[in-house]
Amino acid sequence: MTQTQPETPLAVDGIRERTYRWQDPSPIFASLGTASGIELLKTMEAGELPPPPIMHTLGLAGFSADLGTASFRLVPQEFHYNPLGSVHGGVIAMLLDSAAGCAVHSVLPAGEGYTSVDLVTKYLRPVTVETGEITAVGSVLSRGSRTALAEARLTDARGRLLAHATSTCMIFPIPQRP
Repeated sequence: MTQTQPETPLAVDGIRERTYRWQDPSPIFASLGTASGIELLKTMEAGELPPPPIMHTLGLAGFSADLGTASFRLVPQEFHYNPLGSVHGGVIAMLLDSAAGCAVHSVLPAGEGYTSVDLVTKYLRPVTVETGEITAVGSVLSRGSRTALAEARLTDARGRLLAHATSTCMIFPIPQRP
């Protein structure tokens, strides 16, 4: 799935503005329960289904998935900043949660879904626009009948570990739509 980079905010009297668009996500919802997790993720990766709106909201640069793993890329932007001048921890947590959760989703058969129960996150280095592109890679550590455990690692282009998380996901049946 190819994502366009967010536009650089224009400064007028110190005010920046950002606009973005996203596609109707209802085709994703219609596919839930009818395709396996990896089939759904691969269809999104190929651009045959629209990406979730959150990818446009935060300006994610890309996504990929394979069985048991998923990754997201982001080029940090000023609009990701907290008051301290670094990327907000919530943005980093979203990347880690998405990578871990989609890794779990990739191993689920049709008719099963998941939700995050917890996300234990460790922030190791500050992330700024100078960091450059960052990548969150999630992988499944254990999958049971009702829960799965996954981890995700956030690294920069030099391979330095920026943050790490573990996530427990609850697995549940998705009702079939008429």
